[in-house]
Amino acid sequence: MREIKVLGTGCANCRSTVRLIEEVAAEQGVAIRLTKVEDLREIMQYGVMSTPGVVVDGQVVHAGGIPDRARIAAWL
Repeated sequence: MREIKVLGTGCANCRSTVRLIEEVAAEQGVAIRLTKVEDLREIMQYGVMSTPGVVVDGQVVHAGGIPDRARIAAWL
């Protein structure tokens, strides 16, 4: 199971990123544990300066803007 965190303070792009990750995972039949991280201190610990940020299995894979479906599929 992939451990995925979306880092952001709840903006529209952050919510869209969460929704897209859930959709792509469901389409591919991939089990994920998706967590939304809104605490600024925790976000800063990952070194993410622009949100949304995405962390997969402890590694930052994306920061700033909504990732596209192909990129999300590659993470899964």
